[in-house]
Amino acid sequence: MIKVLIIDDEPLATELMKEYLADFPQFEIQKVCYDGFEGLKAIQEFNPDLIFLDIQMPKLTGFELLELLDNPPSVIFTTAFDAFALKAFDAHAVDYLLKPFSKSRFSKSLEKYLQLGNNVEAIQAVKNEETSNHESANRVVLKVKNEIKIIPVHDIKYLEANDDYVNIYTKEGKFLKNKTLSFYEKTLESSQFVRVHRSFLVNISEITKIEPYEKEGYLLKLKGGESIPVSKSGLPKLKAVLGI
Repeated sequence: MIKVLIIDDEPLATELMKEYLADFPQFEIQKVCYDGFEGLKAIQEFNPDLIFLDIQMPKLTGFELLELLDNPPSVIFTTAFDAFALKAFDAHAVDYLLKPFSKSRFSKSLEKYLQLGNNVEAIQAVKNEETSNHESANRVVLKVKNEIKIIPVHDIKYLEANDDYVNIYTKEGKFLKNKTLSFYEKTLESSQFVRVHRSFLVNISEITKIEPYEKEGYLLKLKGGESIPVSKSGLPKLKAVLGI
């Protein structure tokens, strides 16, 4: 049997998928989940082979959910918005169903899955996808021990490059995220976050002063007392945003 989860916040869509799956006895539905957190827990509990995953959901989006998984299952995205199609296929999803989808279109997705097999390695590419989405501009979702932490972007003081990771600094402390600083430079609002140094992206609302440092260098002083170096290439960007 192929273990399946349906993770979608639209009851009509979930009922339709349950009805369509009834014609494929080799697929066994383990659970239907109506938000991202419930879906995440169900994946950890049932270890499914395949998930039907909506993208825009309460609490966690579909992309955020996958990013939190160490070993994600195969996924067929289900959504009413075609704007996410490119990202879904770039992430090597098995398929992308645009609502409302017909029974024949749904069946083709299942056939495609059976032909491809359990494409775990391809779905793992979602974790490294450097394409921004509407949620990423507003919040950062990460795992802290066994809990899910959601950080609103306005709570971020600054970000620091850490090899293939980023240190995210807030008033609560430092958090580690498996993304690059370049990703956040492209994703976060450029009028609010400035790449002042190859290793630092700063929330300008946290800046209290700019001080000369050594020869032609400068240091940013933040509200919390932190000092952030400003590179020669970063200074013009900072001045442009601050209007000085």
